[in-house]
Amino acid sequence: MDVRYLPLGDTGLTVEFGNEISPAVNSRVTRLCDMLRTLNVNGIIETMPTYRSVSIYYDPLVLDLESLTALVDELLSTEIALNVTNPYVIEIPVWYSDESGPDLEFVASHNGKTVDEVIAIHSSPEYLIYMIGFTPGFPYLGGMDNSIATPRLDNPRVKIEAGSVGIAGSQTGIYSVDSPGGWRLIGKTPVKLFDIERENPVLLKSGNYLKFVPISKEEYFKIKEQADKGIYLCKMRERGV
Repeated sequence: MDVRYLPLGDTGLTVEFGNEISPAVNSRVTRLCDMLRTLNVNGIIETMPTYRSVSIYYDPLVLDLESLTALVDELLSTEIALNVTNPYVIEIPVWYSDESGPDLEFVASHNGKTVDEVIAIHSSPEYLIYMIGFTPGFPYLGGMDNSIATPRLDNPRVKIEAGSVGIAGSQTGIYSVDSPGGWRLIGKTPVKLFDIERENPVLLKSGNYLKFVPISKEEYFKIKEQADKGIYLCKMRERGV
């Protein structure tokens, strides 16, 4: 698989691993980010992973483009032992209902399924978190069953509340902050994906996995009260355990 190096002005470098969205390509993205983090290279300010590339931002007074490119080239051609854990699965509780997800009935009827079938299908996979973007903390997830794929709204909503879980085409995701959007809403989580008051404001991390867990309305408000106080902790486990 060919790797492309694309300069970003005089302070950045994008490393592309192909032009397809796949777990195999994304695993190379995650590994490069892990290697750079482990080495803690002087001059590298930030790494930004996407579906199929990594953008590396650096201080040109400390590190030049040629040296950075040579370093990445070396890392990709050698095996470096990484002190990293296996990917983990984070459980995100979701209240699926017409009240919390106004498009749930439409998603079901569009795909010739019952509401219960949509909920069961949507909450079954462990979704790969490909990347974080669009808004702070918004996860781009892979692995949704195409049997519940549904087109976006013709006219996007002006405001969608943070925590809303939606479907757009064959993708699913969670609105991390209040924002406009055209995804079909099927439920809502009380968990805060982005909280500026936390030590780590963004809850999710690319390269890990997410599992939706259906909860009742009563459970939703109980968890929301804890989340608003900053004391709710999502269940997490090592993948495969």
